[in-house]
Amino acid sequence: MRRLSNAARVLLALALGAIAGLLLSWQDPELGARAADLVQPIGRLWLNALQMTVVPLVAALVVLGVNSATDAAASGRTARRAMAVFAVLLIASGSFTAFMAPGLLSLVPRDQALVDAFRLAIGADDTVIGRAPSFGEWITTVIPSNALAAAAANAMLPLVVFSLFFGFAATRIAPERRARLLELVQAIADTMIVIVRWVLLAAPIGVFALVLAVCARVGLAVLGALGWYVLLLCTLYVMVTLMLYGVARVAANEPVRRFLLGIFPAQVIAASTQSSLASLPAMIDCARNRLGYPLHITALVLPMAVSLFRITSPVQYIGVVSFIVWMYGLDLSGLQIGTAIVLSALISMGSVGLPGQVSFMTNNLPVTQAMGLPVEPLGLLLAVDNIPDMFSTVGNVSADMTATAIVNRLDGGG
Repeated sequence: MRRLSNAARVLLALALGAIAGLLLSWQDPELGARAADLVQPIGRLWLNALQMTVVPLVAALVVLGVNSATDAAASGRTARRAMAVFAVLLIASGSFTAFMAPGLLSLVPRDQALVDAFRLAIGADDTVIGRAPSFGEWITTVIPSNALAAAAANAMLPLVVFSLFFGFAATRIAPERRARLLELVQAIADTMIVIVRWVLLAAPIGVFALVLAVCARVGLAVLGALGWYVLLLCTLYVMVTLMLYGVARVAANEPVRRFLLGIFPAQVIAASTQSSLASLPAMIDCARNRLGYPLHITALVLPMAVSLFRITSPVQYIGVVSFIVWMYGLDLSGLQIGTAIVLSALISMGSVGLPGQVSFMTNNLPVTQAMGLPVEPLGLLLAVDNIPDMFSTVGNVSADMTATAIVNRLDGGG
């Protein structure tokens, strides 16, 4: 008998926890409240176990991402152009999401009583959310006076800034020393990923506890909130994918119909495999034989894109932040939104290739923490994140093909 994947077990745990919590809430609300109090620490313990790996993993991924991008850009003019295209598209997708996600969520009715019960159920009722900093306060915290203190305080933005300096400085030391240093950093990242995978093995237990506690206290409304989250992400992924046809038309001079038909086989593979890497052969075939791009472009840009570029990552990170902000009835300042956009682009370039659930927690945690938002809802959002994944992969593959088309034109090929 075929074993269920961990993602399937998490979804099953979500369903079982919801059923148990709803039954308790319906039959005996007092018993449901006691059951929620009993299981809530289990869910919180699981979230704490995930959080303990974030600081070293994010720092390592940023250092590795900087050095990978530098190595790629050093390989020639075409590679440098590809890196610039990746960066622009990542910032653009984050900016679009920061504008569109709050607008879409503003169309959804919001119940403050539900939010208050939700916060109590996930153990975030006492979370203190600070006011948005002024520009003067913000700029003084960007560069940490003590990198270790920033790490200890989970101050993600200063930590990422320090990691960027560290990563770029590593490119200037002797090659043999740099290689040894990056080998150590890679070992740290690999070790943290192993720990995250261990913790995610317990995800069905953690998700069951979190969902049971929430449903026992809040009732059926929490499933509606999760449904709005899934619909939000799917809508954003589809919108970004459709906009890429316009980007290819304007920036690469590709007729929309030709580009749509040219990349469609690769999109089909992406939807069926939910893996950009598995879609790489189909992308190369579409680029070479259907769109007619030269070999030296496709053989360089597409593998780089699969390794360094995932356009839906900023969409997910900022979508998650926007959903939490909406749930809690908060407002983010322009500085916080700008920070989220830049941070999501930086972290996404260092985390391409991580498994989906590992990527969700290790990347959404630092962005959410950097905004000063509670991280407790992430455990519930993880449980349903696999549902929009097909749309995410199609978006990533479409973006890889769009970036290739743009680089082809910049190199004089179109």
